[in-house]
Amino acid sequence: MDNDKKSLVRDIKLRHLMMIAFGGAIGTGLFVGTGGNIHQAGPLGTLIAYAIGGVIIYSIMLSLGELASYFPHTGSFGDYAYRFIGPATGYTIFWLYWIGWVISVGVEYIAIGLLMQYWFPGVPVYWWVIVCAGIVFLLNCFSVKVFAEGEFILSLIKTIAVIMFLIIGLVGICYHFYLNGLMAVFQNFYFQEGGFFPNGIGAVFGTILVVIFAFAGTEIIGVAVGETKNPAEVMPKAIKATLVRLITFFLGSVFVISVFLPMNDSTISQSPFVSVLERIQLPFLHNGIPYASSIMNFIIITALISTANSGLYGASRMIYGLAEKKMYFPVFSKLNKRGTPIYALYLSMIFSLVALFTSVFAPESVIEALISIISFTLIIVWMSVSVSQYIFRRKYLAQGNSLKDLPYKTPFTPITQIIGILGCCIGAIGALFDSHQQLGILASIIYIILCYLLYFLTKDKFNHSK
Repeated sequence: MDNDKKSLVRDIKLRHLMMIAFGGAIGTGLFVGTGGNIHQAGPLGTLIAYAIGGVIIYSIMLSLGELASYFPHTGSFGDYAYRFIGPATGYTIFWLYWIGWVISVGVEYIAIGLLMQYWFPGVPVYWWVIVCAGIVFLLNCFSVKVFAEGEFILSLIKTIAVIMFLIIGLVGICYHFYLNGLMAVFQNFYFQEGGFFPNGIGAVFGTILVVIFAFAGTEIIGVAVGETKNPAEVMPKAIKATLVRLITFFLGSVFVISVFLPMNDSTISQSPFVSVLERIQLPFLHNGIPYASSIMNFIIITALISTANSGLYGASRMIYGLAEKKMYFPVFSKLNKRGTPIYALYLSMIFSLVALFTSVFAPESVIEALISIISFTLIIVWMSVSVSQYIFRRKYLAQGNSLKDLPYKTPFTPITQIIGILGCCIGAIGALFDSHQQLGILASIIYIILCYLLYFLTKDKFNHSK
């Protein structure tokens, strides 16, 4: 292997960066997990949870914009925590984001395998896991340009699909109103027992952590900016263009689903998008959209491959960032002739294949536990971004620098950072009261402790402090 490349290649463009953000976020959490959220928190409660999640991710991304524009490094969150919070915390953030993504990629594999059962019920789930893993690996192993173009196409498909779903939903709601009146449109939102929150207000806060999983991936543009042309120019544009659209997509989709899909019919085992398209009434189409299940199933599978593609990319860059900072074996900082950290990619790929084992044992319950781990580790990473940006801004001004010289300035500092941190705390605390998520949170806490211990145990071996 030719390892002449000494640094990552900056081949990602603005259009790629925007679609990478969409690709990371629009996946299992939206297309599959929304049904489970509605079943737990109710339609209104789910809308509130998604709104809170939107505020959290918005504040985090504003902070990330300032850091990533000024320090366009592929290590991103780990690098910022290392610089401004401390080496041990930076080390931990690197590993937290890595484990979150390798698990997430595994979840996408499982979800694809389950969805393929619709057409091929006799083929075991793990075969589809292998096929999906092969596709994702090929998209990542050649060059960052191949990854970015592949992600652009995959993300464009699901972006168009969500837009079409919202348009169809809007027409369906108007027709529903015409046929049955205003009360019929909102009949799924209120319950005889429990009112607007059938499982209590606590279920809403418990859902926030799962909702954060739905928004997970938006922040991956902070990693991709390290391989982007003109990062100081494109990063602010990508953030502004991405956030509003994502929040609109999520809230709009949840509202359409809630209108047509009763709470008790919403589950994590079937995509609510498919269920809605099968039962929605439209002018001249009173029995739903023909072949809706097959069409939506294909789009969802495409979306999940896209998310897995972004996830493997993000995970491999975390390992590369660790090795580059002399926090891990130097072999993982080596690049192939196309500028890809191939050994970091191999390691991340191997661990993502844990899906092969989890798909055999009660996949639905396993997915719920894994989603809790992903969400909790991501919350810690997001909080580190807010803290890092606040410390950076304070040091930057203390050195006599001017805010005018920053490529992008986070507005309303430190209020923005406080909102982000408090929002993450609310999600974590709310999840503690949900028995289904407690095991995942406990596992995450143990993992964090182990990361700190490993940092100090291996400090001299990898020359962390140098």
